[in-house]
Amino acid sequence: MNKALAILLLAFSCVGIASAEAGKPLKKADVDIFDLESVRRGAGYFSQYCLGCHGIKQIRYSRIAKDLKLDPDTMQREIMFGDTKIHDYAKTAMAPSDAEMAFGVVPPDLSLIVRARGADWVYSYLKGFYIDPKRPFGVNNVVAENVAMPNVLWELQGTQTPVIVNSHGQDTVVDVKRGDDGKLSAKEFNKVATDLTNFLAYVSEPAKLERLPLGKYVIAFLLFLTFILYKLKKEYWKDVH
Repeated sequence: MNKALAILLLAFSCVGIASAEAGKPLKKADVDIFDLESVRRGAGYFSQYCLGCHGIKQIRYSRIAKDLKLDPDTMQREIMFGDTKIHDYAKTAMAPSDAEMAFGVVPPDLSLIVRARGADWVYSYLKGFYIDPKRPFGVNNVVAENVAMPNVLWELQGTQTPVIVNSHGQDTVVDVKRGDDGKLSAKEFNKVATDLTNFLAYVSEPAKLERLPLGKYVIAFLLFLTFILYKLKKEYWKDVH
């Protein structure tokens, strides 16, 4: 189990210490939870890299399988590991005491991270690390200044340098500039970040997969009912002067 991305996602818990800076524009996340292929890939990334430390305890594996149309063999091969059962909640495998010893804090459950911070924030955070020798891990983040986390995806993304604007004698990091030392192209890394954000957006409110398609039929029924009631009213009052 790769703990690297788990450490990255642990940074989401630090927003109370290093919240997104006011006035810093967030990158637009191309979130579409109805793109099941993207959500499936995100589920694989999350299970492979994140569940060692982070849980999404508000959802069961059986719900993920049902919503993403995954058969039991695929679930066991790509999403579930070890002796996990299909009806188990997706909890982290790491004991809180071990997590606190390793990271100094218990990594948070990420079931509602997108609802709490927004998809654009999550996506921008994943893409927002830049080199900062003054920080303990040698990096900082453009949307979460002084976050105490490393950029654990640097091998995929490559190192990034800050874009600095001097205003009234004070330097402000407003964006980042990507280097060319990553294993993935910018487009490929954006896809990884989007897939992860898509999955976490789905986990934050899985009922959307059923609620939103049902909503258009409810609205159509209400419009039809309104039309019928209007016609009934006209018929009832036509002889009343």
